[in-house]
Amino acid sequence: MNDNHTPDTDVVIVGGGFAGVVAARDLSRVGVDVILLEARDRLGGRTWYRDSPLGRPLELGGTFVHWLQPHLWSEMVAHGLELEPSPGVDEVYWIGDGEVHRSSVEAYSELVVPGMAALAEGAQTAFPMPHRLFPMTAEAVAADRLSITDRLTGLGLTSSQVELARSRWALSFNGSPEDGSWAQALRLSALCAGDWRMVSEANRAYTVAGGTGRLLEAVHRGSTATVRLSTTVTAVHTSETGVEVVTSDGERVTALHAIVTLPLNVLGSIGFHPALSPGKQAAAGRGQVSNGVKVWMRARGRIKPFIAFAPDDHPLTMVGTEYELDDDTILLGFGPHSAGLDVTDAGAVQQAVHRWRPDIEITAVDAHDWTADPLSGETWAMPRTGHLSTELEELQRPEGRVRLAGSDYAHGWAGYIDGALESGRRAARQILDELKENH
Repeated sequence: MNDNHTPDTDVVIVGGGFAGVVAARDLSRVGVDVILLEARDRLGGRTWYRDSPLGRPLELGGTFVHWLQPHLWSEMVAHGLELEPSPGVDEVYWIGDGEVHRSSVEAYSELVVPGMAALAEGAQTAFPMPHRLFPMTAEAVAADRLSITDRLTGLGLTSSQVELARSRWALSFNGSPEDGSWAQALRLSALCAGDWRMVSEANRAYTVAGGTGRLLEAVHRGSTATVRLSTTVTAVHTSETGVEVVTSDGERVTALHAIVTLPLNVLGSIGFHPALSPGKQAAAGRGQVSNGVKVWMRARGRIKPFIAFAPDDHPLTMVGTEYELDDDTILLGFGPHSAGLDVTDAGAVQQAVHRWRPDIEITAVDAHDWTADPLSGETWAMPRTGHLSTELEELQRPEGRVRLAGSDYAHGWAGYIDGALESGRRAARQILDELKENH
């Protein structure tokens, strides 16, 4: 790049998910010139609320929100958006010891207490200020060396109690609890004042009324940034005085600073020149845990509201009723391994549901495989063992004039919309501070 060239813009942002959109807004509304480049033909990243062939609009990606999430909640209040409670259920099914069990919600809830409570014990000691992770406590570092499975097997629980808790955390990690860090369970619990039940509520109880698209549009309305959709970035060149971003069609965009919002699992899809630090490269090479699926189903007939759980050796770890539509029922399911279930195949999805409920007939499915998507490579961010204590701080460190932002790199609610908002706003503020210092 030519250091004597007047840059095309002050800041170029790669990626138009919530992190990129909020960073563009925060910078542009105070007069910073911003160009946002998004490879997809839409904004929103791993959130996507759209009309579904199942008969109603559905969230294909990130969905659940809560007032405990400060960055999200401030946007909800500022834009007059409301929460919509998720529908309740009347009964619970779960697979344990190779058998299908069925009970009331109350009876099931009592069964999961020992394992879930034990995993959350010590959360506020390990993460006394969970929105400021560093320096990390000795307790958090020790917990980060253990997987969810490691911790559960060391607690003296019964095999049934371990399996129940593993099923719940396989859902939360959207992957294997053998890979997921116990520190992440403590971190989320600390964000909820040590209460694992509130973690479950934040994961499931509320959505944005009218869809996440309403929140995205509200944030984006405050931006004057130039947005270019269907523009894939292939390289980022950095010098002492600026950055140059190269797109797949050969276009070059120069700027003083860059914010790159790619998820960790696809960070390596861009060529950085000079290369990212060895620590960042190692973290990107390891990636994170969530490589699962989310799938919507239309089932024949009205089905009594239920939710079902299974361990991560099943194609779906959760399925439950969500909506009634005409004389049918819309179900939602999550599975831990994208390669283990073709979410476009209604027959395969029905077979997975039949692990619990052979009486249910699936007539149609709708899904987007985020793990197979080359622009995401994952569902939501959930760290492997060792990630929080040895990799995250380095990922948050600026690389010259380039900063990483996104839910994967957040301090607090990483893996949630709130984490994307937090990380995007941090990056924007840091760049704004640097721009002020240099003028």
